[in-house]
Amino acid sequence: MTAPRLLAEAAARGWTIGVAESLTGGLVTAALVSVPGASRVLRGGVVAYATDLKAELLGVDADLLAERGAVDEAVAAQMAAGARTATGADVGLATTGVAGPDPQDGQEPGVVFVAVSTPVASEVHRLDLDGDRSQVIADAARGALELAWALVSESPGENRDTPSKIFPEVTDK
Repeated sequence: MTAPRLLAEAAARGWTIGVAESLTGGLVTAALVSVPGASRVLRGGVVAYATDLKAELLGVDADLLAERGAVDEAVAAQMAAGARTATGADVGLATTGVAGPDPQDGQEPGVVFVAVSTPVASEVHRLDLDGDRSQVIADAARGALELAWALVSESPGENRDTPSKIFPEVTDK
């Protein structure tokens, strides 16, 4: 499971995590919260399902939203940065996309953007997911956690302690 590894890696660097979610509706945050000791790393999450809330709560550029819609690579990147700001975290994760069954903002169901912003790197991935609405949402949450773990685990950091000492249930990297 990716959530424990992500929390352990972030803790090893002395980093905290904040989450901004649209189509996943809190599932990413819930996955992190389910890990014992998550409160040492997780600052919080914002579910900005409505497009206007992405601007109001996360600082996404309103003109960008009007021009491209909410399902967009640049919107995802700004959501991740906004998660860091809104929660006071070192690392921001974000999800936006179309779970279906209908298209949205000119995008077909299954088009998802996941983004992560850390103190040293930011990255956005487009995911083209198959399945029904619940499968797209679950896979989007998993994709966001996997991208975050990849960026956090590859980032240079202080590594004040090993992940297994901070989260004993995590034994592999």
